[in-house]
Amino acid sequence: MSWSALPTADDPQPVPVTLDEAAEKATNAAGWVEENWSTWLNTGLKILLILVVALLLRMAIRRALTKLIERMNRSAQAVEGTALGGLLVNAERRRQRSEAIGSVLRSVASFVILGTAGLMILGAFKIDLAPLLASAGVAGVAIGFGARNLVTDFLSGVFMILEDQYGVGDSVDAGVASGEVIEVGLRVTKLRGDNGEIWYVRNGEIKRIGNLSQGWATAAVDVTVRPTEDLDRINEIIAEVSDEISKVEPWNERLWGPVEILGLNEVLLDSMTIRVSAKTMPGKALGVERELRWRIKRALDAAGIRIVGGVPAQPEESAADPTAGMAAPSAFSSATSPQSAAATPIPPSQPNLSK
Repeated sequence: MSWSALPTADDPQPVPVTLDEAAEKATNAAGWVEENWSTWLNTGLKILLILVVALLLRMAIRRALTKLIERMNRSAQAVEGTALGGLLVNAERRRQRSEAIGSVLRSVASFVILGTAGLMILGAFKIDLAPLLASAGVAGVAIGFGARNLVTDFLSGVFMILEDQYGVGDSVDAGVASGEVIEVGLRVTKLRGDNGEIWYVRNGEIKRIGNLSQGWATAAVDVTVRPTEDLDRINEIIAEVSDEISKVEPWNERLWGPVEILGLNEVLLDSMTIRVSAKTMPGKALGVERELRWRIKRALDAAGIRIVGGVPAQPEESAADPTAGMAAPSAFSSATSPQSAAATPIPPSQPNLSK
C-alpha cells in the first residue's frame, strides 16, 4: 500500500456502496425520468411549434411585402414611357420610396413576430415575465430619453415617406436648406443646392416643407411698354404668341392651360405693364417664362412696339458753366446798400466847443 492511499483525518475512508443501494438509486432516477419525460416532451414540442409557426409566419409576411413592393415598382415602370408618366411618376423616386417602406414594414414584422415568439418560449419554461417586461419598459424609456433626437429623426422620416411629402427629383424648400432631393432616408434627407453643394438635413429638423415639384406651377411675365401704345393691338399680338407656343413642342406639353392676359398690372407716367400668366408643369415655369419673353419681344419688335423699363437713360452731359460754382454777390459788398449802412457802427458823439 502506498502512502497516498492511506486514510487521513481530512480524507476519511469512503463507505462502500452495496448493490442494493445502487439498485435503489437507479430505480429512483428511472422513476423520476418516467414521471417528467411527458412534461419535457410537451415543453419541447411546444417550443418547436412556436419556432416553426413564427418562422413560417415571418417568411410569409416578408414574401407578401416583397411582392407588394415589386408590384408598386412595376406599376411605376408601366407608365414611365408615357407622357403622363413623365409628368407624374419618377421611377427612381418610387423605387426608393417603396424600398424604404418595405424595409420598415419587414423590420417591424420581424421584430413583432420574433419578439412575441421569444416571450412565448420563456412562458413555456414557466418563467415569470412580469419583471422582464417591467425591466424592458424601463430600459426603453431610458433609451428613448437618451436617443430622442435619433427617434425623432426616424419617426419623421417614416411619416414623410408614408405621406409622400417629397421624393427623389423634387425641388423642395426645407427651411434650413433648399434644393433638389437626391436621396430620401429614414434619418437624413440629401439635397443638392443651386451651386452644386449637398445638404444633409436631419428629418427631425424639418419643421415645414415646400415642394415645388408637385401639382402645378405658374409662369408670370410682365410686358412693359410706353403708355401711348394701343392696348388692343398689344393684346392681339400676345394672343397670337400664346396660340403659337401652345402648338409647338415641347411647350405644348409643359403648358397645362392657355396663356392668359390678366390685364394692366401697373400704369405710370412713362410706362405701363401688362401681366401674362400660364399654368405649367411643376418645375418648368422658369423655362416657359423665358420662352414667352423671347417670343413676345420678337413679335412686338416686328410690330414696331418698343418695350421700355429698367434703368432710365441718363441725359447727355452738357458743357459746364464756369459761373456755376461762384457764390451769389453779397449785399454787404456795396458800402451804399442799406445792409452795409445798418451794419456800420455809430460814431461817438463830439462835444459842443461853442459853449
